[in-house]
Amino acid sequence: MESKLKQYMLVDLFLIIIVGIIMVYSSSYIYAKEVIGSSTYFLFKQLIFLILGGIVAYVISKTKFSFWYRNSYKLNTIATFLLLFTLTPLGVSIKGSNRWLNILGLNLQPGEFVKYTIVFSAIYFFNNYKKYSRNDLILYSMQLLVPLTILIVQPDFGTFTISAILIAFACFLSDFSRKYFYSAICVGAIAISGILVSAPYRVKRLLTFLDPWGDPQNSGFQIIQSYLAFANGHIFGQGIGNSNEKLFYLPEAYNDFIFSVLGEEIGLIGVICVVALYTVFVFLGFKLALTVKSKINASFIATIIFAIGFQAFLNMGVVLGLLPTKGLNLPFISYGGSSLFANLVGIGFVFSALAVKSQIMHESDSIHKSYTIR
Repeated sequence: MESKLKQYMLVDLFLIIIVGIIMVYSSSYIYAKEVIGSSTYFLFKQLIFLILGGIVAYVISKTKFSFWYRNSYKLNTIATFLLLFTLTPLGVSIKGSNRWLNILGLNLQPGEFVKYTIVFSAIYFFNNYKKYSRNDLILYSMQLLVPLTILIVQPDFGTFTISAILIAFACFLSDFSRKYFYSAICVGAIAISGILVSAPYRVKRLLTFLDPWGDPQNSGFQIIQSYLAFANGHIFGQGIGNSNEKLFYLPEAYNDFIFSVLGEEIGLIGVICVVALYTVFVFLGFKLALTVKSKINASFIATIIFAIGFQAFLNMGVVLGLLPTKGLNLPFISYGGSSLFANLVGIGFVFSALAVKSQIMHESDSIHKSYTIR
């Protein structure tokens, strides 16, 4: 049963990635030709990260999950330092946000990796918190709070929101005290609301979400163009490559709003199929988590699957005008090397966790370890 679920999930993921490659090329080739001089510029970059990510994911899937779990804090510390470097002269500022590092001519977005390393740290923290002293609790909670703080400073409210929700999800799946959990949720909700209204551009996004036609030439322009793309798509779409909105009408046509181009070119049928692919992905992922005997591994698998599925449905909600814009792309479909690579690595960790047939828990002051590998 587990073997078949893995196969179904890989087939589903393969279909999503194929849709992504087709749509990245379709939505970017005119922009790339006119601005960069090569119509295949974004396609080739995406394919490079797909190949590299696939190789790394395969290697990780063959490793012992126990190794990654007991080094959770180290992984998150490395990712947090990379995140911190975005605020130094090494960082690259794009549209007022310092989210990228330029490494060998490529822009790397550390926030995409932090989403997954913070999952490791959260699961480790909440499964070991009973053994920590008060000072340890304060120290190790910094593993979760510091990257969240940096994401706010960048600013990257979209990744901050995803990361905060992933921490809450990992906590919910653990044995953490329900009383403290719900108290923390209330405090967190108040804090996020305060952060949300503290910046004028975020307030503007909320107002635009409520009435995009209130400022159709500026803040409301992108979402209105997205509406037009879906309207032009009708039931069966205009055909692959025939979108009008990607002709410099719709900003971020190959990135955050690629789902709009997909809706225009493949129509309602295509939109339903893509939503179904993500729904099946989440369903199969949770089913696989239930087949694992180790609670830690099951929690990790469920949280990673939740991370990808939740971001996908957030992105689709944004481009359909159901949610305020958050600057989140569509996993495996939107253009973005860091995102594609990180998501593939996340899948590699999922299959590494699935390779554990049973877990022998040897409690110590620092780690849960010693796994029996299939």
